[in-house]
Amino acid sequence: MCGIVGLFIKNKSMRDQLGALATPMFVCMGDRGPDSGGLAVFNEPTPESAQRWRINVFARNREYPWEPLIHGLRQTHPATDIVASSNHAILMTDQVPEIVARWLGEYDPMLIFLSTGRVMDLYKDTGHPRELAERYHFTDLRGTHCVGHTRMATESAVTPAHSHPFVAGNDFCLVHNGSLSNHNSLRRLLERRGIQFETDNDTEAVCRFLQWRMREGDTIEESLARGFEELDGFYTLLMGTPERLVLVRDAFACKPGIIADTPDYVAIGSEFRTLAHLPRIHEANLFEPVPEKIYSWTIA
Repeated sequence: MCGIVGLFIKNKSMRDQLGALATPMFVCMGDRGPDSGGLAVFNEPTPESAQRWRINVFARNREYPWEPLIHGLRQTHPATDIVASSNHAILMTDQVPEIVARWLGEYDPMLIFLSTGRVMDLYKDTGHPRELAERYHFTDLRGTHCVGHTRMATESAVTPAHSHPFVAGNDFCLVHNGSLSNHNSLRRLLERRGIQFETDNDTEAVCRFLQWRMREGDTIEESLARGFEELDGFYTLLMGTPERLVLVRDAFACKPGIIADTPDYVAIGSEFRTLAHLPRIHEANLFEPVPEKIYSWTIA
């Protein structure tokens, strides 16, 4: 049992409130997933974001000494800025991410790359979601939309790497409530095509399958249609891209989900109680997503 949350802000004047509105949703779903959790946040695209990369880095040490890293990084890559909190840091650079990754790997091989992209930041760790929200100051986050997950591990280890959201490529993430029975065969299919995996988690197989199909030229809708044929198991999937929030459920739809659609926002949760605090929720169009229908919301 896991918890899924998503928030898509339609009203531009409310984008400064993204974190404040999403944090209670995330913490509430800690009852469904107390082991670990994560949140992907999409910032509003700007001309500057089109030129600079955002690289999210994780350190196992919650008191990680970022200052020496910042000093060394700026000597080698002076056009790089960094924002660090606890064991998480966001590097903003005009350098190709692979070059920065090589430098970081030489500086400290224990640092973990969480994500790269132009507009997405990713936070994930072990521990109760309430602790994570406080540690990473989720209430202060701003942006257009976010995707969150709280995990109760059933099949693989409880580590930051096994936590959701999973990423593949730049600025694409996915969270999953459910269980796949054929993730090992998907993994073998993708590995034969040169795709590398970081965990044995079934959700990573789904994420990399969809990213592979999009890399081959499919739209996200076409990739998901292929997924309906290829994915064997139970799932509610919530995905984020720079412009969109996308939700699907499998043919049996046994994993819960509810959508609240209002003129100001779209909110998604595994249970209604995670949405109950939202403004004017009593006026929202509330509905349960139907099986194998692709729901998508795009930034205007």
